[in-house]
Amino acid sequence: MSLISTILLIALVLSFILTIVSFWLPQMNPDAEKLSPYECGFDPLGSARLPFSLRFFLVAILFLLFDLEIALLLPLPWGDQLANPLHTFLWASAVLWLLTLGLIYEWMQGGLEWAE
Repeated sequence: MSLISTILLIALVLSFILTIVSFWLPQMNPDAEKLSPYECGFDPLGSARLPFSLRFFLVAILFLLFDLEIALLLPLPWGDQLANPLHTFLWASAVLWLLTLGLIYEWMQGGLEWAE
C-alpha cells in the first residue's frame, strides 16, 4: 500500500468516525429560548422591517480589513531566511503603516463611533 493511499484511508476513516461521534455527543434539550428566532439583537416580537444602521456594516468591514493584516504578516518570521531580510521588514512596515494611516483616517472621520 502506498503512502498516499494510506493517508487517504486514514483521512476517510477518521472523518467517518468523527461524523458518527458528532451525532452521538450533542445533548439535544431544546427549550423555548433555543427555539425562538434570533434576529441580530432586535426584538423578535416586533417588525422584521426595522432599518439596519450602516455603521454595523462599516465596523464589520473594518474588522475584516484589520483582521487580514494578520494573514499578511504571518510569513514575516520566515523572511529572516531570505538573502536580504531587510526587504521583508520594509514591506511589513509598509503594510503596517498603511493600515495605521487608514485606522487614523477612519478614527478622525468618526467611522468608529457606534453612537452618534
